[in-house]
Amino acid sequence: MVKNKNKQKSYHQLERIVKGFANHGRIEILELLKREPELSVIDITRKLEINFKTASEHIRRLAIAGLVIKRSDGSHVRHKVTDRGQSILKFLRILE
Repeated sequence: MVKNKNKQKSYHQLERIVKGFANHGRIEILELLKREPELSVIDITRKLEINFKTASEHIRRLAIAGLVIKRSDGSHVRHKVTDRGQSILKFLRILE
């Protein structure tokens, strides 16, 4: 019984990761942060010409999936791609 629950937990973790990048906007943000790490949400909205609220929600989902990490820098929060996020970007290039 415990073994099956661990398997389910693993599947749920994978689902969370996949949902984290299952959107063209989030993939675009990952690519941007790979090229230009340490951007704030405001920086991201300007560079991608998207709504602040939309960018913020995308980053929240990327962070939940473990694809982006946040770092406080005074009154700003900086974002960069994690190792897992780098792996996902490589994986997506294979699918192209």
